[in-house]
Amino acid sequence: GYEGKIRADELEAVRALGYTLTDSIGKQGIEKSYETKLRGVPGGELVEVDALGQVQKALGIIAPQKGHDLKLTIDARLQREAYRVMERMLAEKKLEKGALIALDVQTGAIRALVSFPGFDNNLFAQGISQEEYARLAQDERKPLFNRAIAGEYPPGSTIKPILAGAALAEGTITPETIIESRGGIQVGRSFFGDWKVHGFTDLRRAIAVSSDVYFYSIGGGYGHIRGLGMERMKAYEERFGWGKKTGIDLPGEQDGFLPTPAWKQERFGERWYIGDDYNASIGQGYVSATPLQIALATAAIANGGKLPQPHVVASILSTDGKETVLSPRPLNENLLSADILRVVREGMRETVTEGTAQALQALPIAVAGKTGTAQFGGGKQTHGWFASFAPYDNPELAMIVLVEDQAEDDTYHAVPITEAVYQWYFSSEKKRAPEP
Repeated sequence: GYEGKIRADELEAVRALGYTLTDSIGKQGIEKSYETKLRGVPGGELVEVDALGQVQKALGIIAPQKGHDLKLTIDARLQREAYRVMERMLAEKKLEKGALIALDVQTGAIRALVSFPGFDNNLFAQGISQEEYARLAQDERKPLFNRAIAGEYPPGSTIKPILAGAALAEGTITPETIIESRGGIQVGRSFFGDWKVHGFTDLRRAIAVSSDVYFYSIGGGYGHIRGLGMERMKAYEERFGWGKKTGIDLPGEQDGFLPTPAWKQERFGERWYIGDDYNASIGQGYVSATPLQIALATAAIANGGKLPQPHVVASILSTDGKETVLSPRPLNENLLSADILRVVREGMRETVTEGTAQALQALPIAVAGKTGTAQFGGGKQTHGWFASFAPYDNPELAMIVLVEDQAEDDTYHAVPITEAVYQWYFSSEKKRAPEP
């Protein structure tokens, strides 16, 4: 974040706190969300004046009081490496936009948060020129937009682990339920395609190979499977923190969107069709989520069912040296039973060992994850996702990688970015002498 001179419209809201037009105030990021902690109290000179405002006597100096210091959860070296990896790998594929979030699976502490492309905060802190601001504001890549917490995207197949857990909890299927994918399903005049023919799959394999037909069946129903329907899918997605802001201690967060049949009727004057259930069950249609929401859901699956509160400030240090450690309470707990979450994790591990992310087998630690691609705008472009956690047996880090605007037939670009970041994080490179 950065600070800048207070504007007249900002002053009205904080005048009672002692701000004046000569003050600076936090404008973005931590500088804004922790303004009251960072600011301190300005000093001054106390004088006696006459009726004309002329100074008659100096009464003393009021010493300024320093504001608090903040200690962040960010791993500075991981943050730097994650940005470098994304910058390099997107350039190799002639892609320009993406996001990455890495967080502690137990506490929600943010270790790295990348919105690419970024911008230099110092331009604003030093007083940005009209030319420099116009260049940033008019850049089609939107560098001023924080994709990681404010981007609302169709989540694609990253939604499938949640719906797998929901279907098990509701008794729609068992882990051993077999469903055949012949490349799609026909319902009346409509055909709902799979991305390939998967044959017969159980739930774990359906997660691993990302069988759309399997999730059409458990989401909307097909054959002997009675689907969850949108209302129940939405209820479980809300358990995992989707459809509302997480409350991260950064400004500008958005809440994503989870539709309902009533909303569609009111918004478009149309009833809800089974095709809407099918689209929602593979993270398409009207459903949207932020990268942060997907990262948190992944952490909850990894840690056994606790949805952590994401945060970027670890502790507050007062002027007298006292440190107050922030330990936010989880957003939700006991999301699903331990047995159900174990099955989901096993499916996500199979994604790496036998499914759509086998490139990660070369890493020094075992990773579990879920790939995803999501069409948008009615065209041939997709967003690429990879949600993951590692190590598999004792999860430490959950990570989401988003690659925007890749061609429809592109491979999963988010997977190699994930691989490179994990390779650095869990290798001896991280343990070398810290950077200056």
